[in-house]
Amino acid sequence: MQIEQLKNILEAILLTADQPMDMRRLEALFEVDDDRPSSDSMLQALQALQDDYQGRGIELKEVASGYRMQVNTDCAPWVSRMWEEKPPRYSRALLETLVLIAYRQPITRGEIEEIRGVSVSTHIIKTLSEREWVRVLGHKDVPGRPSMYGTTRDFLDYFNLKSLDELPGLADITDLDKLHPELALEQEVAADDGEVINAPDESGEESTEKDEQISDDSQPADQVSDDENAAQAPVDEVALTTESVENEAGEKNTQDASADSPSAPEKI
Repeated sequence: MQIEQLKNILEAILLTADQPMDMRRLEALFEVDDDRPSSDSMLQALQALQDDYQGRGIELKEVASGYRMQVNTDCAPWVSRMWEEKPPRYSRALLETLVLIAYRQPITRGEIEEIRGVSVSTHIIKTLSEREWVRVLGHKDVPGRPSMYGTTRDFLDYFNLKSLDELPGLADITDLDKLHPELALEQEVAADDGEVINAPDESGEESTEKDEQISDDSQPADQVSDDENAAQAPVDEVALTTESVENEAGEKNTQDASADSPSAPEKI
């Protein structure tokens, strides 16, 4: 089979498929053909197809589950206007928890709380699990055997990643949109104990508002004023988490000598 013909067939398959197609599934569609293409030929055709779509409104993207045709992320803001939905709302606590799981997995709930300085709502873990973005990888061999969480293949697919190696470096994250531009296309379920951040609307503006406090025993870590949050929510959101991750990886700071006096949670 000629590469050009194979490329057209693969293009039609991927445009029709409702989920990513891996090589095994693609090759299975040619099993009954006498001139069944080789794996190398299919990879060559897929690469040629990717090149053809460079700089266009649609792109061929390889994610964890396989290949898929999708809207170019540069065009996503305009495509999203086809649906009359309010801008999605993202909880600061939920996103910080997801970032920590993605970068520090496997990680326990207690370790997340230690880094963030506040307790993690059960609803956050439940929401992330229901969306199939995180799963239990095992249990830590310590008293109580707490669950250790990690991300899933669905997480990689949703965030346009082939593997965790494609996650942006912590030092490179200066804007929330760089971490998950696709989130602007889907309504997020925001129900936990953190500050909620509205995704950018069509004018590019962002706003913040307070959710009701879920747990009375949740003690806030170093807080930023509401005015600063409203003005810099996307930057501060990731910066707060990434700074916590980087600092936690180094030596722990010693606690204040006065143990009896109330103080903010120790920074890691």
